[in-house]
Amino acid sequence: MERIPEKIDSKFRFVLLAARRAEQMMRGGRPKVEMGDLKSTRVAVEEISNDLVDWDYGPAEEPEEELEVEDEEEEKLE
Repeated sequence: MERIPEKIDSKFRFVLLAARRAEQMMRGGRPKVEMGDLKSTRVAVEEISNDLVDWDYGPAEEPEEELEVEDEEEEKLE
């Protein structure tokens, strides 16, 4: 692989996506490309590289809730 697709913001995310896709195939998911006898990890890399797998970041987290919990813990310590 020479480059990561434009939609993917980092090499780290590329590896995470490929790993998740490979796991799906190991559990019975059908590959979107025919790669012969290659392992699911290599097939997953090809699928991600060719933009054949839909993905998103998921729902945004709300950091305000975490701050409230931290404030309550600080009050208990005082």
